[in-house]
Amino acid sequence: MNWTLPRLRPGEPFPPAHQALPADAPYPGLLAAGGRVDAPTLRAAYSGGIFPWFGEDEPPLWWSPDPRMVLLPQELRVRRSLRQAARRMSRDPSLELRVDSDFVAVMRACAAPRAGVAGTWIGPDILQAYAQLHAQGLAHSFELWRGAELVAGLYLVALGAAAFGESMFTRVDDGSKLLLMALCGFALARGLRFIDCQQQTAHLASLGARPWPRARFLRELELARGLQGPPAWQYDWTQFRQHCAAWL
Repeated sequence: MNWTLPRLRPGEPFPPAHQALPADAPYPGLLAAGGRVDAPTLRAAYSGGIFPWFGEDEPPLWWSPDPRMVLLPQELRVRRSLRQAARRMSRDPSLELRVDSDFVAVMRACAAPRAGVAGTWIGPDILQAYAQLHAQGLAHSFELWRGAELVAGLYLVALGAAAFGESMFTRVDDGSKLLLMALCGFALARGLRFIDCQQQTAHLASLGARPWPRARFLRELELARGLQGPPAWQYDWTQFRQHCAAWL
């Protein structure tokens, strides 16, 4: 069967998410190619349940998979080893938990080469576009610092009461999982309804994420976008221990 993929011109609106390639296509969930990668385009994409993901030598590729992997903050699965690590790190005076202290540094660290991973999709255009979203208050980073060293981080997009997890890194054991735990605690305290994890993986499932049919995801996204988002993005160990007490 021949599959037709829309080719977008810069500034052209996205097709509806339900028009993404189906499960039996070579690239299920792929919606369109081309267009511009900038803050307004990213905002339009996320508002419609669409996200970018493409390699260094590829045109912009836009996705809306069915099903969609979603983590409800209250369903985060904290195993014993993570619970122990979280207790230890949250009481370590050399470690500091921050939000939005250095968003660009987190993105650059996420883009750095990793063992067993070929290349990165976080190129200069992507970094600049998400940095613009951050400047507009629509993208945020959770960070773990040891003195002046950034040792773990994750970044996300937030629209209303919806959060879209993008990437994470760590240079310390369980660092990125701890930050996901912090994000879930923040979400529970600040009214974020869900965290979009995009693609299905066994790792995400082990943390409590589960697949939603795309139709459900789009309905929940529309509801969440209409709600007031967090008035401030601030977090520290005191709030972490308070909001994550059930997991500690």
